[in-house]
Amino acid sequence: MDEKKRKIKSPTDAVIAHYEKKVYDLQQLIEISKSFSSILEFSALVEAILYVCMCQMRVLAAGMFCVENIDSNNLVLANNYTGFDLKPDITYRLEENHPLICLLDSMNQPFSVEELRQQLSEDVDLSPVESLSPSLVVPLKFQNHLNGIIVLGDRINIGQEDAFSEEDKQQILDIAMLASMAVNNTILIERSSTDMMTHLKLKYFFYKSLEYKMTFAREQQIPLAVIMFDIDFFKRFNDTYGHACGDYVLQRIAGVIQKGVREQDLAARYGGEEFVVMLYNTDAEGAASVAERIRKIVEADDIVYDGIHMQVTLSAGYAVFNSASDMPQPDTPQELVDFADKALYISKRNGRNCVTGSDRLLFLQKNNISG
Repeated sequence: MDEKKRKIKSPTDAVIAHYEKKVYDLQQLIEISKSFSSILEFSALVEAILYVCMCQMRVLAAGMFCVENIDSNNLVLANNYTGFDLKPDITYRLEENHPLICLLDSMNQPFSVEELRQQLSEDVDLSPVESLSPSLVVPLKFQNHLNGIIVLGDRINIGQEDAFSEEDKQQILDIAMLASMAVNNTILIERSSTDMMTHLKLKYFFYKSLEYKMTFAREQQIPLAVIMFDIDFFKRFNDTYGHACGDYVLQRIAGVIQKGVREQDLAARYGGEEFVVMLYNTDAEGAASVAERIRKIVEADDIVYDGIHMQVTLSAGYAVFNSASDMPQPDTPQELVDFADKALYISKRNGRNCVTGSDRLLFLQKNNISG
């Protein structure tokens, strides 16, 4: 009798177990969706996506080919991977018309490398993906547009089959869909907050970031610096050689400034020929050093436009927020930038092509203290 009951009950248990797993998987997807949607910074989002893929799929490595930049739909791996050993002779880049991209764009499903080979002609160069020896290649699609590719490494040996089940493939497709939505939103934010000419951040984005960083710096009692740069006699480039020349000069200077700061810092186009930089956890000495280094690089740069050699110089001013200091401090992002701007115009009055700090006098003036 007991054996008969068990035989009758067993299918019910299996159905219950099946739906319990379905509910658990849906709960997991909800948590993953919340996690992805809360991240607006692109590199942090990619890191979160890779971590989730590795945990959920139990793999030892994961990577993500992402849009190359705001002007291009080419996909690059860059630093968006963990666990893979990249080969120095391989360029991990896929042109937007690459057959692999076209295939994944038309067929929204994961593939093994062997399955990709069956779908594509033999002369297609798959080395950017194939050299990673991935166990699975997964498209990131949103609204019928491919905006990335996830590659998964070897699975962790847990005593089960290494091959991905159909259930596994559906799960990673669900995760990829959520990831793709988050990537799309982040790209939109990136493009709407970026100056398309210089590829630096816009003024509004800079102020919002500075507001957040000042709050954090106040809580942690660490210094935060702002540098204002202005291209000396910029109007003459437009008046003498035309606005296209002026645009070229802006792009060159923006490139120097971007390369001259760290990943945790932020460079933005403030307006016209002015640029602003936020330096995280940086005191006055550090800000002066960064500003002077950038100034010297620009001064030494031989800028050639339409066969004409031009020398460009920068004036700079910096200010520091440090809640641990006993000196009066700016209360808002606007005040901190204003101090740097005042220092900049001291540089302008002192002959240009130099760096000035917002010294004690500016802080005393702000608080109406004689000094």
